[in-house]
Amino acid sequence: MTDTLAHPITDSPAPPAVRVRRQTRSGAVALVVSILLLLALVTMPWWASQGLIRQIVELCCYIAIAQMWNLLAGYAGLVSVGQQAFMGVAAYFMFVLAQTWGINPFLAVVLCLLAPAVLAVPIYALLHRLDGPYFAIGTWVVAEVMRLATSNFAYVNAGAGMSLRVMSTYSADQRAIGVTLLCALMLLVTVGGSYWLLRSRYGLALTALRDNPVAAASQGVNVSRLRFMIFVAAAIGTGLAGAVYFMAQLRITPPSAFDPNWANIAIFIVMVGGIGSIEGVLIGALIYFFADRWFGDYGAIYLVVLGLLTLFMALFARGGLWGLLCKVVDAPWFPTRRTLLDSKG
Repeated sequence: MTDTLAHPITDSPAPPAVRVRRQTRSGAVALVVSILLLLALVTMPWWASQGLIRQIVELCCYIAIAQMWNLLAGYAGLVSVGQQAFMGVAAYFMFVLAQTWGINPFLAVVLCLLAPAVLAVPIYALLHRLDGPYFAIGTWVVAEVMRLATSNFAYVNAGAGMSLRVMSTYSADQRAIGVTLLCALMLLVTVGGSYWLLRSRYGLALTALRDNPVAAASQGVNVSRLRFMIFVAAAIGTGLAGAVYFMAQLRITPPSAFDPNWANIAIFIVMVGGIGSIEGVLIGALIYFFADRWFGDYGAIYLVVLGLLTLFMALFARGGLWGLLCKVVDAPWFPTRRTLLDSKG
């Protein structure tokens, strides 16, 4: 009996070796395609027209803004309709740095991100106690306050807005090269950064937070800290998109910088494409971009159709078009799941 206890049986079969698979064949293909698209973007000044470059810049800004809203609502559970506050603050600060203070405008795009990062802290401290629709209304109120304050602030020319006249010192080709490089950086920060975040240990916490905040907190997830981090990160990413967009426009006014339509665009893209997925953001952004080009002249009727489509998706297809596609084929472009495989898998 003693020998048996001291020397346990060792001839039992060992448990099968397993490994974790995080990349998929479709993900590898998507990674190659993404790199090629980024290379095409940064080389556009050598083969594309100025009009096409402006359109692609606009599309990239739609993708960045929507992905930041997707992080907020799709994972952190923070439904904001006032992200235009960070767009406007970053863009105006960029104009002040470049036009008023004489800093290189391309460097100013990076430096101006300090403004949305600093602004996000007191805003979150003020609004984080609100929940659901109250939080959404609070973000909209903050954005409107920023618009009204800017419209009466003489230092930024009040309601008349500002022009980025300093850009006239650069040739059209130089401006195109700078803007396309900034667009590539913006996509790497917003889309690439989101993908990296979702594949990290914070991604597991975000997934748990998205599914059930109470259960996530019971398992040790610091819900309040994680939501604060996502709120600040989304503010910075949205501000970067605003700075790049208005640099390409060369002019900014309070109604355009703090336009509530920016929030509407982000909500439409995410809800139609698929909330909680990077793939859905890309699909939704393309749909909105081409719909706006082809049907934007129809005015109010066009906006009503977009609203009804968003409502339909929210009621009957909450996963959006990407969710419907995933029911047919399982081929993620940006895989974040961890799949356990045996040694033979």
